[in-house]
Amino acid sequence: MFEPLVCIVDFHHARGPEIQQWFGASTPDPTSENDWHLIPYMALPDGAHQSAEEFSYFSLVYKGRAGEDVEPTSVFGISCMHQIDSAELLYRSEEVTRSAVQKAVVAITDKPQDFSGIRAKLSAVTRAWFAQRDFRDVEILERFQESLVKDDVGHEDERDQLFGLSLRELVHTFKWQTLVLLKAMLLQPKMLFFGSHCERVCEIQFSLLSLIPGLVRSLQDCADPQMDRYAETVRKPDSVRTSDRASMLRFMGIPLQLFGRGSIFGPYTPLQQLDTLTDLGTKSYIVGSTNTLLLQQRDRYCDLLVNLDDNSVTVISMALRSALALSTADRRWIDFITQAVNDTWDDADPTRPTTYGYAGSEDFIRLQFEEYLLAMLSSMKYHFYLDSHSEGDRKALLANVEGDPAMEFSTHYLDAWQNTENFKLWQRTTESHLFDVVEPRHPCAGGLTIEDVQRRLASQVAELHLDERFSQTKETVNKRLADGRTQVTSAFNKVWADIEVMREAQRKRSEEAKAAAGSAPPVSEKSPAGTAKFNKPDMQQAQASVAAASQRAGAYLSSWGAWASEKRKSGWRSSSGSEQGGDQRPKVTTVSELSKEKDTGPAGSGEAGPAADEEATEKKGSI
Repeated sequence: MFEPLVCIVDFHHARGPEIQQWFGASTPDPTSENDWHLIPYMALPDGAHQSAEEFSYFSLVYKGRAGEDVEPTSVFGISCMHQIDSAELLYRSEEVTRSAVQKAVVAITDKPQDFSGIRAKLSAVTRAWFAQRDFRDVEILERFQESLVKDDVGHEDERDQLFGLSLRELVHTFKWQTLVLLKAMLLQPKMLFFGSHCERVCEIQFSLLSLIPGLVRSLQDCADPQMDRYAETVRKPDSVRTSDRASMLRFMGIPLQLFGRGSIFGPYTPLQQLDTLTDLGTKSYIVGSTNTLLLQQRDRYCDLLVNLDDNSVTVISMALRSALALSTADRRWIDFITQAVNDTWDDADPTRPTTYGYAGSEDFIRLQFEEYLLAMLSSMKYHFYLDSHSEGDRKALLANVEGDPAMEFSTHYLDAWQNTENFKLWQRTTESHLFDVVEPRHPCAGGLTIEDVQRRLASQVAELHLDERFSQTKETVNKRLADGRTQVTSAFNKVWADIEVMREAQRKRSEEAKAAAGSAPPVSEKSPAGTAKFNKPDMQQAQASVAAASQRAGAYLSSWGAWASEKRKSGWRSSSGSEQGGDQRPKVTTVSELSKEKDTGPAGSGEAGPAADEEATEKKGSI
């Protein structure tokens, strides 16, 4: 039985990273006995000096104590790195020559499912040890190692499901590509996770592994490609209790063993371990790195790259790319989960739905993936059953299942999965009638619908991140609009103020003009520009003029009436001495001719009426 160990890793200015001291070791030098010479490079990852606190997770091969007949197994280390200014130390040894001291406290255990609790304790212990500012006092580290041993002897639970990156964050970040990553792991390619933040690189790998129930507890062969003890010792279950979840999962062949002969799992893998990755015996692996050298040479070191700096998934292998193409049912299923997470997303607390309900929660996501895996395994067994009864009695087939349900999981993917080691082990250790326990049906079976197209278009538009791309432009436009609105408002205010000033000046000039007109004599005059100015008209004078005009008009009419009466009495006879012999009629003077004669006088030598004499008399009198 492996007991947890604790050690200190120091970064020496001349020798580089090295193990400084062990706690809880039964032998003087467990490093040499187990060939743990890479622990210093794993505990102090590349780029760790850029952070005040950094965590690293890695796998090791435990060969046992000297003289013991123990099968090699995998153990896991978790390190917490801190650094402090050398000037703040109470005791500064002669070996401290740099301005900062960088150390890491490492805890090693054979139960990675306990990482969640170990991490919290390790962080607090490392902070307290650095706060002492005297690295000679290591009592707190000794107590920490003793507490790990006590906690190691206890009841088994499911704490492995609580470790790693939140599944809600995983689905929210990678959306439909989350299912691509899960299906890629089952194909056992060479997967590389890269990122600048070491802990995030490690956590996302554990989160993906936890989607396969029980896999985190079955990593005893993952540290070395030569290990394959699980495949050698596993047996086919001969009974099942459907009321017992663990019994049913075991009967269905879960967990699928992804790491055995030829496979490696290294949450953080330093460059010093590249020889193992490129070895001919290494067929597949899931590893993480923070060194850009692997990113630059990705075509050489990986078939699938997950870049956490830009949250992208790149399938480099063409054969793997065609196999990982999601079917319509697959895409509908993962879109349903993604929508449930997005509808309940809370930036303040990404791990918990805003509704505090079941939909979109961690348990909801985990059980959905468990249901998907069970359905795929059952459909695969039914696929083989259909092949064996293709020409037999159709009554032997399931009545409530139409056709081959395995096709809903993508034919190309299932063909590629049958060539993997984990499929061969699962096929050998499971019953042929698993579909009698779990219904062989895709959770979202069915053809392409208009809802699928709409959902696909909506997700593609969302993936464009238009709001993020145009946020800066939007802010600039809004700022320009605000500035323009301010300038226009200022201009209008200025114009209005100028108008008010002009109106006030005009009002004053008008008042001054009225005052000047009231004090001046009523005599017409002309301005310098030649414009005539008139005084206010006299109403009495105007009325007198109108009365005089009326009297003259009455005199005209009375004189004309007397003349007409006299002519009527004489019979309108004309003079007999006229030279022309025609019809001689008296000349009738019209009103218009009367007005004309008033202006110009009598025309011609004809006979004038009494009105003309009266007009001439009036004019003489007026003159």
